[in-house]
Amino acid sequence: MEFLNKIKLFIGAIWGNSKKSLDDEIQGDIETTRFVVLDTETTGFDYEKDRILCIGAIILQNYRIPIHESFEIYIQQEHYNKATAQIHGILRASVLDRPNELEALQQFLTFLGDSIIVAHHTIFDVTMINKALERNGLPILKNKTLDTATLYKKTLLKSPLLDRKDHYSLDDLADKFDISKKDRHTAMGDAYITAIAFLKIIKKLKEKKELTLQGLFK
Repeated sequence: MEFLNKIKLFIGAIWGNSKKSLDDEIQGDIETTRFVVLDTETTGFDYEKDRILCIGAIILQNYRIPIHESFEIYIQQEHYNKATAQIHGILRASVLDRPNELEALQQFLTFLGDSIIVAHHTIFDVTMINKALERNGLPILKNKTLDTATLYKKTLLKSPLLDRKDHYSLDDLADKFDISKKDRHTAMGDAYITAIAFLKIIKKLKEKKELTLQGLFK
């Protein structure tokens, strides 16, 4: 219990000073803003029953990706699904010395801070993380979020002659922007693909019109 209280105080220290800027209109510019591009690998897609196996996250700032500052953590848990393991390749005993969920969340929150979260189909990753936070008696994320699936649609021409999909997968974006899919379906690999796609999207949006940080959320 004492350990849990310390983490709650720790989260308060991170978000306490940033609450105003997160709640108010978004400030700053794209260049200097710290984005954290993330992906989660999970035991499945059920928010209540399934668990996070791994979180991979990359910093993106000043149009640069400092790989040496990236974050990757595998989480110790009892849930295991052989079917999804065939996709992400994370085996029950493939990584030793995994922290428990609470410890992993603490480390992730330290890395994340009050950065803007970027992910592909963000709602899934953020909801899975929030469910984990709730299970451990912690407040949910307050960070602003951006979804590359949604942003990509803004780069497309609006014409009745063009066939547009309702949903674009990360594979679609990787193919469109000629991004290697070598490490696809790993948390860190997908975070990297998403980060490169995000940079490509920003470039395309800037070509269409003057782009601001606030404009990404409209």
